[in-house]
Amino acid sequence: MDSARALSDVKPTSFWLEDPGRPEALPALVGDTTCDLLVVGGGYSGLWTALLAKERDPSQDVVLVEADEVGWAASGRNGGFCAASLTHGFGNGLQRWPAELNRLEELGRANLDAIEDAVKKYDLDCEWERTGEIDVATEPHQLDELHEVAEALAEHGLATTVLDADQVRREVDSPTFLGGLWDRDGVAMVHPAKLAWGLKKACLRQGVRIHERTKALTLVEHGTGMAVRTPYGRVFARRVALGTNVFPSLLKRVRPYIVPVYDYALMTEPLNDEQMAAVGWRGRQGLGDSANQFHYFRLSADNRILWGGYDAIYHYGGKVRAEHDQRPDTFRTLSRQFFETFPQLEGVRFTHAWGGAIDTCSRFSAFFDTAHHGRVAYAAGFTGLGVGATRFGAEVMLDLLSGERTERTELEMVRKKPLPFPPEPVRWAGIELTRWSLDRADRRGGRRNLWLRTLDRLGLGFDS
Repeated sequence: MDSARALSDVKPTSFWLEDPGRPEALPALVGDTTCDLLVVGGGYSGLWTALLAKERDPSQDVVLVEADEVGWAASGRNGGFCAASLTHGFGNGLQRWPAELNRLEELGRANLDAIEDAVKKYDLDCEWERTGEIDVATEPHQLDELHEVAEALAEHGLATTVLDADQVRREVDSPTFLGGLWDRDGVAMVHPAKLAWGLKKACLRQGVRIHERTKALTLVEHGTGMAVRTPYGRVFARRVALGTNVFPSLLKRVRPYIVPVYDYALMTEPLNDEQMAAVGWRGRQGLGDSANQFHYFRLSADNRILWGGYDAIYHYGGKVRAEHDQRPDTFRTLSRQFFETFPQLEGVRFTHAWGGAIDTCSRFSAFFDTAHHGRVAYAAGFTGLGVGATRFGAEVMLDLLSGERTERTELEMVRKKPLPFPPEPVRWAGIELTRWSLDRADRRGGRRNLWLRTLDRLGLGFDS
Protein backbone atom coordinates (compact mmCIF):
# COMPACT_ATOMS: atom_id res chain seq x y z
CA MET A 1 0.00 0.00 0.00
CA ASP A 2 1.22 3.48 -0.83
CA SER A 3 2.33 5.25 2.35
CA ALA A 4 0.16 8.28 1.54
CA ARG A 5 -2.91 6.04 1.23
CA ALA A 6 -2.41 4.99 4.85
CA LEU A 7 -3.46 8.56 5.73
CA SER A 8 -6.77 8.44 3.86
CA ASP A 9 -8.94 8.09 6.96
CA VAL A 10 -7.02 10.16 9.51
CA LYS A 11 -8.78 12.47 11.92
CA PRO A 12 -7.06 15.85 12.27
CA THR A 13 -6.94 15.76 16.03
CA SER A 14 -4.84 14.42 18.89
CA PHE A 15 -5.61 10.78 19.61
CA TRP A 16 -5.11 11.44 23.32
CA LEU A 17 -7.63 14.29 23.52
CA GLU A 18 -10.32 12.21 21.83
CA ASP A 19 -10.48 9.85 24.82
CA PRO A 20 -14.05 9.37 26.13
CA GLY A 21 -12.81 10.09 29.65
CA ARG A 22 -12.23 13.74 28.83
CA PRO A 23 -13.81 15.77 31.64
CA GLU A 24 -16.28 18.59 31.18
CA ALA A 25 -14.83 22.09 31.28
CA LEU A 26 -15.29 24.01 34.51
CA PRO A 27 -17.05 27.41 34.51
CA ALA A 28 -15.17 30.55 33.62
CA LEU A 29 -14.38 33.12 36.28
CA VAL A 30 -17.08 35.78 36.51
CA GLY A 31 -16.50 38.73 38.82
CA ASP A 32 -13.59 39.45 41.13
CA THR A 33 -11.87 37.05 43.50
CA THR A 34 -8.83 37.02 45.78
CA CYS A 35 -6.34 34.28 46.59
CA ASP A 36 -2.92 33.60 48.04
CA LEU A 37 -1.53 32.09 44.83
CA LEU A 38 -2.77 32.47 41.29
CA VAL A 39 -1.51 29.95 38.74
CA VAL A 40 -1.87 30.95 35.09
CA GLY A 41 -2.00 28.01 32.70
CA GLY A 42 -3.72 24.63 32.89
CA GLY A 43 -1.03 22.42 31.40
CA TYR A 44 1.40 20.29 33.37
CA SER A 45 3.40 23.29 34.55
CA GLY A 46 0.40 25.03 36.10
CA LEU A 47 -1.26 21.87 37.41
CA TRP A 48 1.87 20.67 39.22
CA THR A 49 2.40 24.14 40.67
CA ALA A 50 -1.14 24.30 42.06
CA LEU A 51 -1.02 20.76 43.47
CA LEU A 52 2.42 21.12 45.05
CA ALA A 53 1.46 24.48 46.54
CA LYS A 54 -1.44 22.81 48.36
CA GLU A 55 0.83 19.97 49.46
CA ARG A 56 3.28 22.49 50.94
CA ASP A 57 0.56 24.49 52.69
CA PRO A 58 -2.99 23.09 52.54
CA SER A 59 -4.36 26.26 54.15
CA GLN A 60 -3.38 28.59 51.31
CA ASP A 61 -6.02 29.57 48.78
CA VAL A 62 -4.93 28.60 45.26
CA VAL A 63 -6.69 29.60 42.04
CA LEU A 64 -5.78 28.28 38.57
CA VAL A 65 -7.03 29.92 35.38
CA GLU A 66 -6.80 28.34 31.93
CA ALA A 67 -7.62 30.11 28.66
CA ASP A 68 -9.12 26.99 27.07
CA GLU A 69 -9.48 23.62 28.82
CA VAL A 70 -6.99 21.85 31.07
CA GLY A 71 -4.54 19.81 29.01
CA TRP A 72 -5.80 20.94 25.60
CA ALA A 73 -2.42 22.13 24.27
CA ALA A 74 1.03 20.51 24.51
CA SER A 75 0.08 18.56 27.64
CA GLY A 76 -2.65 16.73 25.73
CA ARG A 77 -0.93 16.06 22.45
CA ASN A 78 2.69 15.13 23.24
CA GLY A 79 4.26 11.70 22.84
CA GLY A 80 3.79 10.71 26.47
CA PHE A 81 7.51 10.24 27.24
CA CYS A 82 7.93 11.16 30.91
CA ALA A 83 11.71 11.40 31.32
CA ALA A 84 13.92 11.86 34.35
CA SER A 85 16.17 14.29 32.48
CA LEU A 86 15.80 17.93 33.49
CA THR A 87 18.31 19.08 30.88
CA HIS A 88 16.78 17.79 27.62
CA GLY A 89 19.02 14.79 27.68
CA PHE A 90 22.37 13.92 29.23
CA GLY A 91 24.43 15.36 26.37
CA ASN A 92 22.81 18.77 26.54
CA GLY A 93 23.29 18.84 30.31
CA LEU A 94 26.94 17.80 30.03
CA GLN A 95 27.61 20.59 27.54
CA ARG A 96 25.96 23.32 29.60
CA TRP A 97 26.31 22.40 33.30
CA PRO A 98 29.12 19.86 33.66
CA ALA A 99 29.96 20.89 37.24
CA GLU A 100 26.45 20.25 38.52
CA LEU A 101 25.32 17.54 36.14
CA ASN A 102 25.56 14.76 38.71
CA ARG A 103 23.23 16.66 41.01
CA LEU A 104 20.87 17.51 38.16
CA GLU A 105 20.68 13.83 37.27
CA GLU A 106 19.94 12.92 40.91
CA LEU A 107 17.25 15.58 41.12
CA GLY A 108 15.77 14.38 37.85
CA ARG A 109 15.56 10.77 39.03
CA ALA A 110 14.00 11.92 42.31
CA ASN A 111 11.52 14.02 40.33
CA LEU A 112 10.50 11.04 38.17
CA ASP A 113 10.08 8.91 41.32
CA ALA A 114 7.92 11.66 42.82
CA ILE A 115 5.69 11.68 39.75
CA GLU A 116 5.29 7.91 40.04
CA ASP A 117 4.45 8.35 43.73
CA ALA A 118 1.83 10.97 42.83
CA VAL A 119 0.30 8.60 40.26
CA LYS A 120 -0.24 6.12 43.09
CA LYS A 121 -1.17 8.62 45.80
CA TYR A 122 -3.81 10.41 43.76
CA ASP A 123 -4.87 7.34 41.77
CA LEU A 124 -4.08 9.06 38.48
CA ASP A 125 -5.55 6.86 35.73
CA CYS A 126 -2.92 7.76 33.13
CA GLU A 127 -1.65 4.38 31.80
CA TRP A 128 1.70 4.77 33.56
CA GLU A 129 4.37 2.30 32.37
CA ARG A 130 7.95 2.79 33.54
CA THR A 131 9.45 0.78 30.71
CA GLY A 132 12.42 2.99 29.87
CA GLU A 133 13.60 4.19 26.47
CA ILE A 134 15.91 2.88 23.77
CA ASP A 135 17.86 5.32 21.60
CA VAL A 136 18.46 3.46 18.35
CA ALA A 137 21.19 3.95 15.77
CA THR A 138 20.03 3.90 12.16
CA GLU A 139 23.33 5.03 10.58
CA PRO A 140 26.83 3.62 11.20
CA HIS A 141 28.23 6.86 12.65
CA GLN A 142 25.47 6.87 15.27
CA LEU A 143 26.81 3.62 16.74
CA ASP A 144 30.04 5.35 17.75
CA GLU A 145 28.03 8.21 19.23
CA LEU A 146 25.90 5.82 21.32
CA HIS A 147 29.01 4.13 22.69
CA GLU A 148 30.49 7.53 23.57
CA VAL A 149 27.31 8.50 25.39
CA ALA A 150 27.25 5.20 27.28
CA GLU A 151 30.86 5.75 28.42
CA ALA A 152 30.10 9.29 29.54
CA LEU A 153 27.03 8.12 31.42
CA ALA A 154 29.08 5.41 33.14
CA GLU A 155 31.65 8.01 34.22
CA HIS A 156 28.82 9.82 35.99
CA GLY A 157 27.58 6.63 37.65
CA LEU A 158 24.59 6.18 35.36
CA ALA A 159 23.90 2.68 34.08
CA THR A 160 22.62 2.00 30.58
CA THR A 161 22.67 -1.07 28.36
CA VAL A 162 24.37 -0.97 24.96
CA LEU A 163 22.62 -3.21 22.43
CA ASP A 164 24.04 -4.50 19.17
CA ALA A 165 21.87 -4.93 16.08
CA ASP A 166 20.62 -8.40 17.00
CA GLN A 167 19.90 -7.39 20.59
CA VAL A 168 17.97 -4.25 19.73
CA ARG A 169 15.98 -6.10 17.07
CA ARG A 170 15.03 -8.71 19.65
CA GLU A 171 13.45 -5.87 21.62
CA VAL A 172 11.83 -4.09 18.66
CA ASP A 173 12.37 -5.39 15.14
CA SER A 174 13.26 -3.03 12.33
CA PRO A 175 15.74 -3.60 9.51
CA THR A 176 16.91 -0.01 10.01
CA PHE A 177 18.11 -0.58 13.61
CA LEU A 178 21.88 -1.06 13.86
CA GLY A 179 22.19 -0.83 17.65
CA GLY A 180 20.75 0.91 20.66
CA LEU A 181 21.27 2.40 24.09
CA TRP A 182 18.67 1.35 26.65
CA ASP A 183 17.87 3.45 29.70
CA ARG A 184 15.83 0.88 31.57
CA ASP A 185 14.04 3.02 34.16
CA GLY A 186 14.74 6.67 33.43
CA VAL A 187 11.64 7.13 31.27
CA ALA A 188 7.98 6.20 31.77
CA MET A 189 5.28 5.98 29.12
CA VAL A 190 2.05 7.77 29.95
CA HIS A 191 -1.25 8.78 28.37
CA PRO A 192 -0.49 12.51 28.37
CA ALA A 193 -4.03 13.87 28.36
CA LYS A 194 -5.14 11.47 31.11
CA LEU A 195 -2.19 12.65 33.21
CA ALA A 196 -3.36 16.26 32.84
CA TRP A 197 -6.96 15.36 33.61
CA GLY A 198 -5.87 13.32 36.61
CA LEU A 199 -3.85 16.23 37.95
CA LYS A 200 -6.88 18.48 37.46
CA LYS A 201 -8.98 16.10 39.55
CA ALA A 202 -6.28 15.89 42.23
CA CYS A 203 -6.07 19.69 42.39
CA LEU A 204 -9.81 19.97 42.85
CA ARG A 205 -9.77 17.39 45.63
CA GLN A 206 -7.09 19.41 47.41
CA GLY A 207 -9.22 22.55 47.23
CA VAL A 208 -7.68 24.34 44.23
CA ARG A 209 -10.24 26.57 42.50
CA ILE A 210 -10.01 26.04 38.75
CA HIS A 211 -11.57 28.27 36.12
CA GLU A 212 -11.35 27.12 32.52
CA ARG A 213 -12.09 29.28 29.47
CA THR A 214 -10.62 32.13 31.48
CA LYS A 215 -7.79 33.86 29.66
CA ALA A 216 -5.39 35.98 31.69
CA LEU A 217 -5.23 39.29 29.82
CA THR A 218 -3.07 41.62 31.90
CA LEU A 219 -0.79 41.41 34.93
CA VAL A 220 -0.15 44.49 37.08
CA GLU A 221 0.93 45.28 40.62
CA HIS A 222 -1.89 45.92 43.08
CA GLY A 223 -0.96 47.02 46.59
CA THR A 224 1.35 44.39 48.02
CA GLY A 225 0.21 41.79 45.50
CA MET A 226 -0.77 41.41 41.86
CA ALA A 227 -3.95 41.81 39.81
CA VAL A 228 -4.77 39.75 36.73
CA ARG A 229 -7.63 40.79 34.48
CA THR A 230 -9.69 38.14 32.70
CA PRO A 231 -12.54 38.55 30.18
CA TYR A 232 -15.25 38.61 32.88
CA GLY A 233 -13.44 39.43 36.09
CA ARG A 234 -10.20 39.96 37.98
CA VAL A 235 -8.02 37.95 40.34
CA PHE A 236 -6.17 39.70 43.16
CA ALA A 237 -3.35 37.47 44.38
CA ARG A 238 -0.45 37.75 46.78
CA ARG A 239 1.72 35.72 44.39
CA VAL A 240 1.44 34.58 40.76
CA ALA A 241 3.03 31.59 38.99
CA LEU A 242 3.09 31.69 35.19
CA GLY A 243 2.93 28.34 33.42
CA THR A 244 1.95 29.52 29.95
CA ASN A 245 5.12 28.22 28.24
CA VAL A 246 4.71 28.54 24.43
CA PHE A 247 1.97 31.15 24.62
CA PRO A 248 2.98 34.84 24.85
CA SER A 249 3.98 35.53 28.44
CA LEU A 250 2.20 38.18 30.49
CA LEU A 251 5.75 39.36 31.14
CA LYS A 252 6.88 40.89 27.86
CA ARG A 253 10.53 40.63 28.87
CA VAL A 254 10.26 36.82 28.65
CA ARG A 255 9.00 36.68 25.07
CA PRO A 256 12.37 37.05 23.27
CA TYR A 257 13.60 33.89 25.00
CA ILE A 258 10.93 31.63 23.49
CA VAL A 259 10.13 30.56 19.94
CA PRO A 260 7.19 28.27 19.05
CA VAL A 261 8.33 25.26 17.04
CA TYR A 262 5.72 22.92 15.59
CA ASP A 263 6.01 19.18 16.13
CA TYR A 264 3.84 16.54 14.41
CA ALA A 265 2.71 12.98 15.08
CA LEU A 266 0.70 10.12 13.64
CA MET A 267 -1.16 7.33 15.43
CA THR A 268 -1.86 3.95 13.83
CA GLU A 269 -4.89 1.78 14.22
CA PRO A 270 -4.47 -0.92 16.92
CA LEU A 271 -2.09 -3.67 15.84
CA ASN A 272 -3.45 -7.22 15.83
CA ASP A 273 -1.61 -10.15 17.39
CA GLU A 274 0.15 -11.05 14.14
CA GLN A 275 1.35 -7.49 13.60
CA MET A 276 2.56 -7.22 17.19
CA ALA A 277 4.48 -10.47 16.79
CA ALA A 278 6.11 -9.05 13.67
CA VAL A 279 7.59 -6.10 15.57
CA GLY A 280 8.10 -7.74 18.97
CA TRP A 281 8.12 -4.84 21.42
CA ARG A 282 7.26 -7.04 24.40
CA GLY A 283 9.08 -4.61 26.71
CA ARG A 284 6.90 -1.70 25.54
CA GLN A 285 9.80 0.76 25.77
CA GLY A 286 9.69 4.18 24.24
CA LEU A 287 12.07 4.59 21.31
CA GLY A 288 13.84 7.43 19.56
CA ASP A 289 16.35 7.38 16.75
CA SER A 290 19.68 9.17 16.98
CA ALA A 291 19.49 11.53 14.01
CA ASN A 292 19.52 15.30 14.43
CA GLN A 293 16.04 15.29 12.93
CA PHE A 294 14.85 12.41 15.02
CA HIS A 295 11.68 10.35 15.39
CA TYR A 296 10.08 9.26 18.65
CA PHE A 297 7.71 6.30 18.81
CA ARG A 298 5.92 4.20 21.39
CA LEU A 299 2.96 1.89 21.97
CA SER A 300 -0.37 3.01 23.38
CA ALA A 301 -2.31 0.90 25.86
CA ASP A 302 -4.32 -0.65 23.00
CA ASN A 303 -1.18 -1.37 20.92
CA ARG A 304 -1.30 1.50 18.48
CA ILE A 305 2.03 2.99 17.44
CA LEU A 306 2.54 6.71 17.92
CA TRP A 307 5.09 7.93 15.37
CA GLY A 308 6.22 11.54 15.65
CA GLY A 309 9.04 14.02 15.23
CA TYR A 310 11.47 14.63 12.36
CA ASP A 311 10.16 18.00 11.20
CA ALA A 312 10.44 20.91 13.63
CA ILE A 313 8.75 23.83 11.90
CA TYR A 314 9.13 27.48 12.79
CA HIS A 315 6.82 29.99 11.11
CA TYR A 316 8.04 33.49 10.37
CA GLY A 317 6.96 35.90 13.08
CA GLY A 318 6.60 33.22 15.74
CA LYS A 319 2.83 33.30 16.01
CA VAL A 320 0.98 30.38 17.61
CA ARG A 321 -1.91 29.64 15.26
CA ALA A 322 -4.37 26.73 15.06
CA GLU A 323 -3.92 26.47 11.28
CA HIS A 324 -0.30 25.39 11.84
CA ASP A 325 -1.45 22.26 13.71
CA GLN A 326 -2.07 20.40 10.44
CA ARG A 327 0.72 19.96 7.88
CA PRO A 328 -0.01 17.35 5.18
CA ASP A 329 3.53 17.49 3.74
CA THR A 330 4.95 16.46 7.11
CA PHE A 331 2.33 13.74 7.60
CA ARG A 332 3.20 12.23 4.20
CA THR A 333 6.89 12.29 5.12
CA LEU A 334 6.23 10.68 8.50
CA SER A 335 4.06 7.98 6.91
CA ARG A 336 6.76 7.12 4.38
CA GLN A 337 9.42 6.97 7.08
CA PHE A 338 7.20 4.80 9.27
CA PHE A 339 6.90 2.10 6.61
CA GLU A 340 10.62 2.33 5.85
CA THR A 341 11.23 1.58 9.53
CA PHE A 342 8.55 -1.12 9.83
CA PRO A 343 8.04 -2.64 6.36
CA GLN A 344 6.44 -5.69 8.00
CA LEU A 345 3.48 -3.46 8.92
CA GLU A 346 2.50 -2.71 5.33
CA GLY A 347 -1.27 -2.25 5.20
CA VAL A 348 -1.57 -0.62 8.62
CA ARG A 349 -3.52 2.63 8.52
CA PHE A 350 -3.20 5.81 10.52
CA THR A 351 -6.25 7.00 12.41
CA HIS A 352 -5.06 10.36 13.78
CA ALA A 353 -2.65 13.06 12.58
CA TRP A 354 -1.93 16.17 14.60
CA GLY A 355 0.63 18.77 15.54
CA GLY A 356 1.16 21.70 17.81
CA ALA A 357 3.61 24.23 19.15
CA ILE A 358 6.26 23.54 21.76
CA ASP A 359 8.22 26.22 23.59
CA THR A 360 11.86 26.21 22.57
CA CYS A 361 14.64 28.30 24.09
CA SER A 362 18.26 28.54 23.01
CA ARG A 363 19.46 26.02 25.59
CA PHE A 364 16.57 23.52 25.04
CA SER A 365 15.70 23.14 28.71
CA ALA A 366 13.67 25.19 31.14
CA PHE A 367 14.72 28.55 32.50
CA PHE A 368 13.31 30.39 35.51
CA ASP A 369 13.07 33.81 37.09
CA THR A 370 10.93 36.20 39.09
CA ALA A 371 9.44 39.63 38.40
CA HIS A 372 7.56 42.38 40.23
CA HIS A 373 9.78 42.23 43.33
CA GLY A 374 9.48 38.47 43.68
CA ARG A 375 5.69 38.38 43.53
CA VAL A 376 5.67 36.62 40.13
CA ALA A 377 7.63 33.53 39.07
CA TYR A 378 7.79 31.67 35.80
CA ALA A 379 9.25 28.58 34.17
CA ALA A 380 9.44 28.18 30.39
CA GLY A 381 11.47 26.69 27.55
CA PHE A 382 11.03 22.94 28.21
CA THR A 383 11.50 22.20 24.47
CA GLY A 384 9.33 19.13 24.20
CA LEU A 385 10.64 17.27 27.24
CA GLY A 386 8.27 18.80 29.76
CA VAL A 387 6.12 15.83 30.77
CA GLY A 388 8.48 15.14 33.64
CA ALA A 389 10.51 18.35 33.94
CA THR A 390 7.46 20.56 34.48
CA ARG A 391 7.02 19.11 37.96
CA PHE A 392 10.58 20.16 38.81
CA GLY A 393 9.84 23.56 37.28
CA ALA A 394 6.83 23.88 39.54
CA GLU A 395 9.00 23.20 42.59
CA VAL A 396 11.43 25.88 41.42
CA MET A 397 8.65 28.45 40.94
CA LEU A 398 7.29 27.79 44.41
CA ASP A 399 10.80 28.03 45.88
CA LEU A 400 11.34 31.36 44.15
CA LEU A 401 7.99 32.73 45.31
CA SER A 402 8.78 31.72 48.89
CA GLY A 403 11.87 33.92 48.78
CA GLU A 404 13.95 31.21 50.42
CA ARG A 405 17.24 29.83 49.15
CA THR A 406 16.97 26.13 48.40
CA GLU A 407 19.11 23.53 46.72
CA ARG A 408 17.10 24.10 43.56
CA THR A 409 17.38 27.89 43.52
CA GLU A 410 21.17 27.67 43.98
CA LEU A 411 21.61 25.69 40.76
CA GLU A 412 23.36 27.51 37.93
CA MET A 413 20.62 26.12 35.68
CA VAL A 414 18.08 28.06 37.75
CA ARG A 415 20.12 31.21 38.38
CA LYS A 416 21.07 31.88 34.76
CA LYS A 417 18.92 32.32 31.69
CA PRO A 418 19.67 31.33 28.09
CA LEU A 419 20.51 33.80 25.37
CA PRO A 420 17.43 35.42 23.81
CA PHE A 421 16.63 34.87 20.15
CA PRO A 422 17.33 37.77 17.77
CA PRO A 423 14.42 39.70 16.23
CA GLU A 424 13.00 38.92 12.80
CA PRO A 425 14.10 38.45 10.08
CA VAL A 426 17.37 37.27 11.61
CA ARG A 427 15.50 34.82 13.86
CA TRP A 428 13.75 33.07 10.98
CA ALA A 429 16.88 32.99 8.82
CA GLY A 430 18.97 31.53 11.63
CA ILE A 431 16.45 28.81 12.44
CA GLU A 432 16.03 27.85 8.78
CA LEU A 433 19.79 27.72 8.24
CA THR A 434 20.10 25.52 11.32
CA ARG A 435 17.38 23.14 10.12
CA TRP A 436 19.05 22.87 6.71
CA SER A 437 22.43 22.25 8.33
CA LEU A 438 21.07 19.55 10.63
CA ASP A 439 19.46 17.74 7.71
CA ARG A 440 22.72 17.97 5.79
CA ALA A 441 24.66 16.57 8.75
CA ASP A 442 22.30 13.60 8.93
CA ARG A 443 22.97 12.91 5.25
CA ARG A 444 26.76 13.32 5.58
CA GLY A 445 27.60 10.85 8.31
CA GLY A 446 26.96 13.29 11.14
CA ARG A 447 29.56 15.83 9.95
CA ARG A 448 28.58 19.27 11.20
CA ASN A 449 29.20 22.25 8.96
CA LEU A 450 30.74 25.57 9.97
CA TRP A 451 27.40 27.04 11.02
CA LEU A 452 26.64 24.17 13.42
CA ARG A 453 30.19 24.18 14.78
CA THR A 454 29.90 27.90 15.43
CA LEU A 455 26.62 27.40 17.30
CA ASP A 456 28.28 24.64 19.32
CA ARG A 457 31.09 26.97 20.33
CA LEU A 458 28.57 29.61 21.38
CA GLY A 459 26.61 27.10 23.43
CA LEU A 460 23.71 27.21 20.97
CA GLY A 461 23.94 23.74 19.46
CA PHE A 462 20.44 23.38 18.11
CA ASP A 463 18.54 20.14 18.69
CA SER A 464 15.51 19.32 16.57
